[in-house]
Order: sequence, then C-alpha cells, then structure tokens
Amino acid sequence: MVDEEMKKILVTGADGFIGSHLTEMLVAQGYEVTGLSQYNSFNSWGWLDDVDNLSKINIVTGDIRDPHFCKHITAGIDAILHLAALIAIPYSYIAPDSYVDTNVKGTLNICQAAKENGVKRVIHVSTSEVYGTANYVPIDEKHPLQPQSPYSASKIGADSMAMSFYNSFNLPLTIARPFNTYGPRQSARAVIPTIICQIASGQQKIQLGDTTPTRDFNYVTDTCRGFLALLDCDDAIGEAVNIGSNYEISVGDTLELIRELMDSDVEFITDTQRLRPEKSEVFRLWCDNSKINSLTGFEPSYSLRDGLKETIEWFTQPANLAKYKSGIYNV
Repeated sequence: MVDEEMKKILVTGADGFIGSHLTEMLVAQGYEVTGLSQYNSFNSWGWLDDVDNLSKINIVTGDIRDPHFCKHITAGIDAILHLAALIAIPYSYIAPDSYVDTNVKGTLNICQAAKENGVKRVIHVSTSEVYGTANYVPIDEKHPLQPQSPYSASKIGADSMAMSFYNSFNLPLTIARPFNTYGPRQSARAVIPTIICQIASGQQKIQLGDTTPTRDFNYVTDTCRGFLALLDCDDAIGEAVNIGSNYEISVGDTLELIRELMDSDVEFITDTQRLRPEKSEVFRLWCDNSKINSLTGFEPSYSLRDGLKETIEWFTQPANLAKYKSGIYNV
C-alpha cells in the first residue's frame, strides 16, 4: 500500500533500461510517477515508449545538467529515485568530461533541488563499478572505492556529492549500489544482451571481450524491488547499500549458460576493441547483500537461469530484436 506522504515520485533516467522498468513498477503499485526523459528533438521517450501503462506516467523532457530545470521538476515531489547517468564504460574513455558533467554535476543539481524543495527521500543510484576489482569477496559496503575507469570515477564523485548533502544538510538520502543488472531493454553494449542478440540474429561466431572476469548478475525486476525496499526503509537513510545476489559467475560460464538455453552451438571469438585497458578491467565482482537483507528483508526472487530465460524470450521476439544492431559494437 502506498504511503500517502510518499506518493509523488520522480524517476530521473526513466527513459533508460532500469528506469523504465522501475517506472512501470511504481505505477503498478499506485504511485503518482513523473518520469524524466532526456530531451531530444524526435519526441522519443526512450524505453518509456514501450511500457504498458504509459498513459499513467507524467513524462517530462529535459536535462539534469541544468540546475534550474532540476529545481522546477522536483517541486511538489515527495521522493526522487535518481538513475539518470551516462553509464557506458567504453565511451567514458572517449568522452570523460561528459561523464563529470552528467554524473557528478547532475547529481549535485538533483540534490540541491531536493534540498531546496523539501523532498522527503532521495535514492541515489550508484554502481558496483565503484568498487573496482575485488580486494576481498564478497564485496560489502566497506570495500575501498577504486576508480578504474572515468565512468567509475564519475560515479564515485557522484556518490560523494550525494552523501555530502546528507552530512551537510541532513538531506534524507540513501545510496543504492546495484551490481550487474540485466533483462529486457538492456543496451546491447552489455555482455548478456550482446550474446543473446548475436545468437538470435544467426551469427555463428560470437564476438566478446575478456570472458574471465566474474560478475554478480541480477534480473532487473529484483534490482527495482531493491530500490523500493530502500525507499521504504528509514534506517537506510545516510547509508550506502548493495543490491545483489551474493553469487558470482564468469562471463565465459554465462556464455555457456545462454548457449545452452538457446540451444546454440556458436563459437566464441575475442574482439580486441571490446577489451578494456589492462588496469581498467574489473576482474571480479561478487556482492555481499547482507546489509539490505538485514535492513529490509530483501532477497532476490530470480535465479540467473530464470532471469536469462525471461531475457532471451524478450530479445528473440522479432520486433524487439529489430531495435538492436547486433553486428555493430556500440561503445
């Protein structure tokens, strides 16, 4: 049941992969949702164009890099789930300045606007990439932060900016730190969609980067459930909290599982342009999710196998697959 004092929700990055699923979930639970889609001249609302309950979403277009716009859209809002960010690691090697503008300054603008407009809760969405390659496993929230790419550096900066508003101004803020989320609508830049898309489009040789790193994969529905659990948890205010499965698997073994589920005999080949610089590759991510469990009782509901089945079913529908250019590596 929706808390009437927390009914009006702003989701930044609502037009993205995770944001569109989160927006759908909030609307289904009875929240009044404003979804921010990045302004463009094509009247495209990104993945929000594909959601089932579009008519129930108040969609606004704009840019979190504009502080005046952020103050405008946060007026009258009870809670903010801040997902808007540049997230592609390879592109951060090419255009790092844009990551500082969007991820760090954009977070500053949202936090400042929330402070000035008296927003009751802010969930700032971070990433497991801030931890870098694990010094120990599983990774808890006390693990050192390691900027192994301009992207992760910008998210470390964004996390620090967000937490400074809690420490300096008592902004009721939580840092949600999801590990590797996958599912329908994810960019083909990510490893699971790129494998599925290449197999589904009939390619016999799958191009990937390094397959030895391990990841803690989480189906998008579970990630969104984690955000909502933290939104409802007052004890999470002022805390950074991991969202993950407490299960690691290598990219290579993930490829084998997808190949099995898709009944495919494709061959794997290394595409050198998909390799990160050596010191920038994050070789091991494995989430300690005991903190979110103790705070909220949250546990993932999808196994990797079940989540992959749902993801494969979505990507292999011709109308969905047609939206992806599986033969092009998009940084």
